[in-house]
Amino acid sequence: MTHQLFLGDAAGLAAATPGATVVLDGDEGRHAAAVVRVRVGERYFVADGLGRRVLAEAEQVDRTSVRGRVLEVVDEPEPAVRFVLVQALAKGDRDEQAIEAATELGVDEVVPWAAERSIVVWRGDRAAKSLAKWASVVTRASKQSRRARMPLTSSPVDLPSLVGRVGTAALTLVLHEDATEPLAGVEVPESGDVLVVVGPEGGISDRELEALEAAGARTVRLGSTILRSSSAGPATLAVLNARSRWR
Repeated sequence: MTHQLFLGDAAGLAAATPGATVVLDGDEGRHAAAVVRVRVGERYFVADGLGRRVLAEAEQVDRTSVRGRVLEVVDEPEPAVRFVLVQALAKGDRDEQAIEAATELGVDEVVPWAAERSIVVWRGDRAAKSLAKWASVVTRASKQSRRARMPLTSSPVDLPSLVGRVGTAALTLVLHEDATEPLAGVEVPESGDVLVVVGPEGGISDRELEALEAAGARTVRLGSTILRSSSAGPATLAVLNARSRWR
């Protein structure tokens, strides 16, 4: 079974070398010791979320911390192509389901989008709490999928902000049920941001679609069926990965 991965202190891991000691403490240390129940002699990963992954072997465990000896240090470079999921706010937990699966599939950034037809609205304290919840979902999914580089959780965008990002991206794909271009035929660029824009349950409005296309976005379809907002983004990432990173 693949070793468990925990998040550690970036400053401490920056100086980690084989033979050195790495300590998990705080919430993550308690989780490792009391929930996962790491035992002396077991091996596990510690990552900083920025690309550094350390393989360690537990030497001392108490109720709140795990102290281990570093066996190996690996630095994963930032990808030349960054996959960015722009997920419209959705009712229930569908947007959270989307970013959880997207994280497991290798997305590099998730961006909440306050679309015109989004039923959910983030304002004031709710906005801060909701964004923190998204970040928590991304963190848990990163650890579950053993990712050394954790996706960025960005602040919500409105249409003008999103249009601005489309203008600087290498490629923007807007999923739309009326599109004629199949996603399967899209070539992934060699570098830059690739934005995947997913609308809410009610779909992307005509005004939004016109603005995004005017900025350079391409509307694409996945297939003959209509996917939910929670599954459209992850399905697109799977196709893009199959054409690039997974080869």
